[in-house]
Amino acid sequence: MGIVAARPRLVFWPEAALEAWLDVEPEWLSRVAMLLGPRDLLMTGGVKPYIEDTPRGRMLTAAANSTWVVTPGIRLAARYDKAHLVPYGEYLPMRSLLEPIGLSRLVPGDADFLPGPGPRSLFLPAGDGRPPLKMGVQICYEIIFSGHVVDAHDRPDFLFNPSNDAWFGSWGPPQHLAQARTEGRVLFTQDPDFLRLHAARAAHAGIVYAPQGTSMVADAYAGDAVLPFWQCPAARHRATAARAFGNPACP
Repeated sequence: MGIVAARPRLVFWPEAALEAWLDVEPEWLSRVAMLLGPRDLLMTGGVKPYIEDTPRGRMLTAAANSTWVVTPGIRLAARYDKAHLVPYGEYLPMRSLLEPIGLSRLVPGDADFLPGPGPRSLFLPAGDGRPPLKMGVQICYEIIFSGHVVDAHDRPDFLFNPSNDAWFGSWGPPQHLAQARTEGRVLFTQDPDFLRLHAARAAHAGIVYAPQGTSMVADAYAGDAVLPFWQCPAARHRATAARAFGNPACP
């Protein structure tokens, strides 16, 4: 896919968009970076592998479900690791007890995913004609965990929700989109300053979404999305319901 453009852009790819391990396969990182324009940044889902020496040699022992920030300079600028993992899908609970009796993950694989530390803002570096931005990331259904959407101590300018909605059939993607739109989610965050953040979304077999006022088509079934920097709307700073009354569901 060629996405070279004269103006700087944010390019969004879905959760698990790449099977390559970008941090240990430099040839793949180079291939991906070559798709970018000189002032673009790519946000893409992928895997962060953890490879260790074992009695059977060097093996993959664990992984993280990650979102990477790739620059045109063939550099990984930042990474977010999914914190809310799917039991029996991304990891096998109580593996030492369940594996000996023949139970396994529903998704094939011997290595479990490890949870990330939780909400954090990724710094998107400035470039020619491109301002610096801070991006919050919530992978797949993480976006529904009210109160755990953003880092209140390092507030992002916008949110990115990469997902793989191919699991959910035809009825799931519209519901997931409705949950992901921050008009409903961030209303109940305990962040003290803002009611709403704008969000961009890219999903396999799901609905791509961008806030009103951007040039990207919203509510279209697709895989990737492009959002120009100069049209990225600012966060709206208002008091929240949680600020006034608290959120007992997310202490």
